[in-house]
Parts: sequence; C-alpha cells; structure tokens
Amino acid sequence: MTDLELDVRPLLRNGGEPFGAIMAAVGSLAPGQRLKLFATFRPEPLLAVMASKGFSHEATPLDGGEWQVIFTPEGEDITSPAVASDPEKWPDPSYYIDCTEMDPPEPMVRILAQLEAMAEGEVAFALLGREPVFLFPELQARGAGWVGDFDATGENYRLMVRAGRKP
Repeated sequence: MTDLELDVRPLLRNGGEPFGAIMAAVGSLAPGQRLKLFATFRPEPLLAVMASKGFSHEATPLDGGEWQVIFTPEGEDITSPAVASDPEKWPDPSYYIDCTEMDPPEPMVRILAQLEAMAEGEVAFALLGREPVFLFPELQARGAGWVGDFDATGENYRLMVRAGRKP
C-alpha cells in the first residue's frame, strides 16, 4: 500500500494553518495506510496529537530546515472515538464561550473548566481566534466529542464540544 503524501509547505509559507488539511488526510487513510507529511519545520505539537490518535512517527530533516514526517498507524483502530461522527444529532449548545480575545492557554483552560461542569451529552459552543490544536488531545482524554472549523472569513475557529461520560 502506498503512503498518502501531504505537502503543507506551500500553505505554511503563505501563513496558513494546515491542521484541518492534515486531519482530513488522516480521516481519508485506508486501514494500515501511512501518512507522509512535508512541512517547513519539525511539527512538534502535531506529533503529540497524532500519538494520541494512535500513530507513531519517523521525522527526517530535509534541506533548508524542512521536514518529512511519516505517521504510521499503530494497533487496530486509528480513529479517535472522541471525534464526533454525527453532530447533527447533538442537542443545541447550552453554553457559549467567546475566546476570540484570549491569549493561550486561557481558551483551553476556560473550555476544559466548562466541560468539567457539564453533564453527559451537554454541548458547549466556543469561538476562538485560532484552531486549538493542543485542546484536542485534552478533549479526547476526557471522553468528549468535538467538531470544529473556521468561519467563512477564516478568522475565527468555531468549536462544539459534547461532554462524555464522567469516570
């Protein structure tokens, strides 16, 4: 089986955020298929996110400070059970959090605090000034579902979080 190749270097050079494209590529992988990623830097935060999704990695420096990273699925299930498969069936959000004027890590702290106060199945909506890549592994660890994307302007990230079962 051939690797799925994704080159995010042009997007990064133009000031874009490649996380959405990377997660879309991960979602399109066939069982057992690897993702070969090309980036302008060693994507340290992504390595942790991918590890939480069941991937090991092999990072290789290229010329000019660029990197190739091969992500290999480990184990049977490479999909995150916390990522929502059908948010259309979720109830309307009970909580709204505007994080657009907050600096990291305050949005993550605020969203996680709200999640802890929510009952199973309740939904919160958050508006952020950037994609919260460090928040996703924390949501997964807490059994929460989530779905998010950038608004039409590309300036704000919209995130819905559904509380999972408390341990």
